[in-house]
Amino acid sequence: MARRRRRPKLPTEPVRATIEDLSHDGRGVTHIDGKTVFVEGALKGEEVSFLYVEKKRSYDVGAVQTVHHAAPERVEPKCAVFGVCGGCALQHMEAGAQILAKQEVLLENFERIGKVCPGEVLPPLTGPHWGYRRKARLGVRNVPKKGRVLIGFREKRKPYIVDMQRCEVLHPSVGEHLHELSELVGSLDACDRIAQIEVAVDDRQTALVFRNLDPLSDNDREKMSVFAQEHEICFFLQPGGPDSVEPLWPAQTQLSYALPEFDVRFNFTPTGFTQVNTDINRKMVPYAIDLLEVQPDERVLDLFCGIGNFTLPLARRAKQVVGVEGLDILVQRARENAALNGIDNVEFHVADLAKGVELLPWWSHRRVSSGHVDVSSIHGDKGFDKVLLDPARDGAMEALPHIAKLGVKRIVYVSCNPATLARDAGLLVHDHGYTLEKAGVMDMFPHTAHVESIALFTKD
Repeated sequence: MARRRRRPKLPTEPVRATIEDLSHDGRGVTHIDGKTVFVEGALKGEEVSFLYVEKKRSYDVGAVQTVHHAAPERVEPKCAVFGVCGGCALQHMEAGAQILAKQEVLLENFERIGKVCPGEVLPPLTGPHWGYRRKARLGVRNVPKKGRVLIGFREKRKPYIVDMQRCEVLHPSVGEHLHELSELVGSLDACDRIAQIEVAVDDRQTALVFRNLDPLSDNDREKMSVFAQEHEICFFLQPGGPDSVEPLWPAQTQLSYALPEFDVRFNFTPTGFTQVNTDINRKMVPYAIDLLEVQPDERVLDLFCGIGNFTLPLARRAKQVVGVEGLDILVQRARENAALNGIDNVEFHVADLAKGVELLPWWSHRRVSSGHVDVSSIHGDKGFDKVLLDPARDGAMEALPHIAKLGVKRIVYVSCNPATLARDAGLLVHDHGYTLEKAGVMDMFPHTAHVESIALFTKD
């Protein structure tokens, strides 16, 4: 029987060090006896004392105890539980410095992973730094030793829920009322059986989805309904999987957000995917479409289209847009949103973009006639003029050869992971003959290490 490896004993005395750099996840980087140490709460150029919190084979992790010489960009964190909560990593850094640090992460990834460099670094897209987060999943746990129900994010490196009274990055309709929500759940018969609360805030209203592991009593339902009415929040229950979500109060609720510049509105469900930061999304969509330089006679392909966040605005500018998404439920919602907005020059398809798509009829606008495939389209022998893609964190590597064969001259790539964007940029440039013309970052998640970015690829 194999023995369990003991965790190395952590030194108890603080260690003094100079921080040499900032890692991609917002931690300070130093070296002690030749070994890399990532120091949470430290900034580049600072002299700090830290305590070890983890020891690994190839690196260690520390947490700042004392800052002896602070960096110019250091500020006082706004949140009372910063450093304990795993939700934010950069509240101790001035907001402008945060986005510049993320820009450095993006450029470093391009150079190190993709072996590419953008011809132009785009100015960062920025927005509100506090109260911006409109989508979140909060943990819930009744802790008798604390005498209350905890509602919030998880602690760093631990499964425990942070004991927090408010959250500065959550939309104020929720972030400023965590204490009241805690008291509500604590008063329920089922206070031990509420596992999480999902937050969704649209342009006009706030929705909370309570994951109730057991059916609620009439008394609990009444208490929750009264709270929802008093605070003007829509309450939903989720007794099972995603399909089990049902409204508690009011009886009917439709969440939606608008992109006024394109005169489009999107309906979405409280557990469905939408962008976390509405203000940045309203800047990002026209930014991406302007980079694509869509013309009225063009046909555009929108990959990983979701509920049509880019597709429908593109349709206001292009002759036709084809949106492709891997999840049927999102495609269904995208079609409904197209109908809602009276947009009929779009079509949506479900496809696994990690697999071959070239034989699918919509890919090259092929038509079958008398047993023969006619590969001609409304634009000669190619099906699309421009491509926009917004993949998940894994990127779009498998789809790139198919995109390249389309022969489009302009590709806009929106990314939530600079490492996979850099990898894919290297493939587009070195394997498929594209130029990385422009790239930049967008401040979708202030005070976190998350990097949202956008890149323009062109081919003569």
